[in-house]
Formats: sequence, C-alpha cells, structure tokens
Amino acid sequence: MKYGFSTIGCPGWLWKEVIATAKDLGYDGIELRGLANKIYLPSTRSFSLENCHQIRLQLEELGLEIPCLSTAALIYDQGQQAAAQTEMRDYINLAALLGTPYIRVLADKEAAPGQAVDEAVVIENLQALSPLAEDKEVMILVETNGLYADSRKMAALMEKLADPNIGVLWDIHHPFRFFGEAPAETYGRLQSWICHAHVKDSLREGDRVVYKMMGYGDVPVKEALWLLQDNGYKGFVVLEWLKRWVADLEDPGIVFAHFPYAVKRMMKRKEG
Repeated sequence: MKYGFSTIGCPGWLWKEVIATAKDLGYDGIELRGLANKIYLPSTRSFSLENCHQIRLQLEELGLEIPCLSTAALIYDQGQQAAAQTEMRDYINLAALLGTPYIRVLADKEAAPGQAVDEAVVIENLQALSPLAEDKEVMILVETNGLYADSRKMAALMEKLADPNIGVLWDIHHPFRFFGEAPAETYGRLQSWICHAHVKDSLREGDRVVYKMMGYGDVPVKEALWLLQDNGYKGFVVLEWLKRWVADLEDPGIVFAHFPYAVKRMMKRKEG
C-alpha cells in the first residue's frame, strides 16, 4: 500500500510547503482538494497547461505521486447537471496532464446520509463523462459518502453501471460511522470496484461526529488496513483531515506528522 494526505487538510499552504512536507515525512503522494486559498484547481495558475509538465517532473524527482483529484461535482442534482459535467470534464483533463489516474465525485452532498437522491441523474452524469475518462486514461471514482456510504446501495450502483471507467473510492470512515458497517462488510461488497481509499478517525459525541487524530477515535481503521494489505491492495490510503471545513481541528503540521507513526503502529501489531 501507499500513503498520502489530502490538501483539504492544509488550507493556506503553498505548493512548495505541500510537497516538502510529503517528502520529509515519507509519504508516497498527495491527493489534491484545493491549494492555498483556491478550491477549483483547473482555474489556478499553478495547474495551468504550461505548469503541469514541470509539476510532473518535480514530483518524479521527489518520488511522489498525485493519485487522485477530488472534485466538488455533485452528480445527483438535476438542476446542476451542466455544472457537474463541466467540473468533471475540467478535472479529467487536468488529471491527464498530471498523470493522475483518478478523479473523485460525490453522489450525495454531505458525509452523513440525507434525503433520497435521483439515481437516474447520477448514472446519466457518470455515463456522460465515461467516454472522456476512457480517452484520457482516467477513472471516475464515486465516494462512499452520504447515502452511498451504504455499501449495498453503492454495489447496486456499480452493477447498474457495469463500466470499467467508473469505480469506488472507499472512505473507510463513512460506512462505519453512518451505517454501522464493519470494514469486512463494506470491503466484501465493494472489493472489486475499490481503487482508492480515504481514512479519518472520529468519535460520536451526542448527535455530533467529532474528528480525531488517527488512533484517538473509534473507527476500525486498523481492521480496514489489514483487509487491504491481506488482499494485495496496491493503491493509496489517503488521510483526509477536514481542516478546510472545520477550522478548529489540529494544525496540519501536527496531524500529518502523526499519521505515518499511527499507521506503522497499526501494521506492526499485526506482524507481532
């Protein structure tokens, strides 16, 4: 397995700070969800056509990858179909320039499940962009988020699509936290579609979900990592620290340094 962190955890950081931290702390890659004060990467100068080639060379020299670009494309909203498809198109094109294999989309707005979504719209949006994804050698990943954190619902969606250009991003947190699924249950249903994984820890405090540094919550992260390792998963597990949205969370410098240590402890316990 490879490990990375998402830039959602370090709002305000410049690119040079992001890559220096990843290199110094021994990460394998960086997932991009905005940079500094910009959230929509395709419109930024840093990721313009002329700069992407230089970024690829820089990452290659440092031994780092960009495994995934996380979009904010809400593919369930019939009133936002044009905007969602434009965003997906922009991110697929950017991923191709960066040599990034995946983009992430959301089939429900919030992490916690809300009202029913129109799955016909979800399917229509995914099918509309699948040919471009195939042409650019980029896969579209639907995150286990909101109603689609229910692995039964996600598996049914993947079976309906039956599309090799569309897969699953397993956010390990959400199926456990919102549907009470053990990692083995989620993985057992979605294994054949999982291409990328997000990880975070939390506790429930009354009606609130409170995010914690890795190992300080009760999400069964260790079990999920063991499952991935035992089944030969070669992709990324990315720390998604939601600092951009929750300002009072611990600073990224502390959290990013702690995560590799926490993961090593989890994996060593299995070996010992």
